[in-house]
Amino acid sequence: MSSLGTLSVVFDLDGTLVDSEPNYYEAGRRTLEEYGVPDFTWEEHERYVGISTRETIADWRRRYVLPASVDELVAVKNRHYLELARTKTTVFPEMRAFVERLAGEGVPMAVASGSSAEAIGAILAGTGLDSYLRTVVSADEVARGKPAPDVFLEAARRLGADPADCVVVEDAAPGAAAAHAAGMRCVAVPYVAAQADAPEFTTADLLLRGGQAEFTARAAWDWLAAARRRT
Repeated sequence: MSSLGTLSVVFDLDGTLVDSEPNYYEAGRRTLEEYGVPDFTWEEHERYVGISTRETIADWRRRYVLPASVDELVAVKNRHYLELARTKTTVFPEMRAFVERLAGEGVPMAVASGSSAEAIGAILAGTGLDSYLRTVVSADEVARGKPAPDVFLEAARRLGADPADCVVVEDAAPGAAAAHAAGMRCVAVPYVAAQADAPEFTTADLLLRGGQAEFTARAAWDWLAAARRRT
């Protein structure tokens, strides 16, 4: 057993472990441009942070009256995204340090993401995080994406952990809502600072309003140790 007892940590990927949102934005911009929608802005992209690719594209299809099917649009966006993800994904340094500390202490970990399994695999391999994070769940593998709890509950199942013993690390409001619905504790590190006041974040057990600029591996570890003592 690890030094944190029965606690397990489940990470969101995009915007939490890695700064992949610029890649998602560019992939989305290129996709929409191909289908006659120019000038997709970063501000428009921000409304989709934390929402699965399939749900995002379904909304695009309605919003922009796109003629292609959701499956076709997902395939096009994934193609663009993978081209970027394999070479241009940056890990947040303190998150890498946190993962390495958890691994060194034997704490079970998983990734539960709204991205496709292929995209998750490409990012983890390209950043070297796959050495530490071997339990991975994509939203494509469960019935419902975030804010439903399915992806986190499946991660707990694969880890052999009780959801009540899991701590989720998330950057987006839908993910915080999903963690709460799963009966898990949540460390919220908002990627979009303006969303820190979203009602979903009020359910987080630890909310770092300053986002990644406020997050440190040492403080996160200390919080987990204290959380263990409270169980």
